[in-house]
Amino acid sequence: MRWLILGALLGLLIVFPSLLAVVVTVAAAIVSKPVVVAFGLGIAARPHLPRLRRWAR
Repeated sequence: MRWLILGALLGLLIVFPSLLAVVVTVAAAIVSKPVVVAFGLGIAARPHLPRLRRWAR
């Protein structure tokens, strides 16, 4: 699915070269917000973290 979205984005950039400025602007706006970046990194890292078991009942 990720590769399909990337391919669609690259296809649109080839058809409409002016979209590159829009994509760069949106990416810069997202990366400039530390909370959004931290949330995205947390979502990306979550499947790789070990599960904690309850030790107190």
